[in-house]
Amino acid sequence: MALIPNPYPLCLVTDRSLSNGRALIDIVAAGVRGGVTMVQLREKHATTRAFLEEARALKALLAPLGVPLIINDRVDIALAVDADGVHVGQTDMPVEQVRALIGPEKLIGLSITNQIQMQHNDTTRVDYLGVGPLYLQATKSDASTPLGVDGFKALRAMTTKPVIAIGGLKPDNSAPVLQAGANGLAVVSAVMAAPDVEAAARAFRALSEA
Repeated sequence: MALIPNPYPLCLVTDRSLSNGRALIDIVAAGVRGGVTMVQLREKHATTRAFLEEARALKALLAPLGVPLIINDRVDIALAVDADGVHVGQTDMPVEQVRALIGPEKLIGLSITNQIQMQHNDTTRVDYLGVGPLYLQATKSDASTPLGVDGFKALRAMTTKPVIAIGGLKPDNSAPVLQAGANGLAVVSAVMAAPDVEAAARAFRALSEA
């Protein structure tokens, strides 16, 4: 099945430490029912084999729905499961090399935290940019200083690429980010840790559809 036309409104970034004992695939399935349009599988501590098994399971779930599966950092895992793309950070494999490996049809996302990074040529070679953190958050111990809405707006003005905001986003603080030009929201704990994952995702999608 072809991918949905616009994958950017709501990206769920996985974090198994927030699952509260629930299976990752069940959380993702509930998120998609609530309106998640893209899933980024992020595994910082899993073994390669465990990461691969998770990626295969999510690909099998998401492909029939047209929801793209993006693999965080690991190009080898993305290739192994024929994922729909790769998301890299500033210290990961260079975008040019990622593109050479995964080909022209796959999605590449790049994390951006400041204006210097936004001025780099890599930003013109990717399909979308993940910009943040917007607000204080607890899921990444090495996160940069929060941009705030004004800081995000300044970075948004520097590119014509689709921009997904990330970092401390909740339904009650995300509307200003969308108004500042975000094409979508990337959420972690606000959906992954929610008692009702589907309802949490639905609350975010309601903002993008308002």
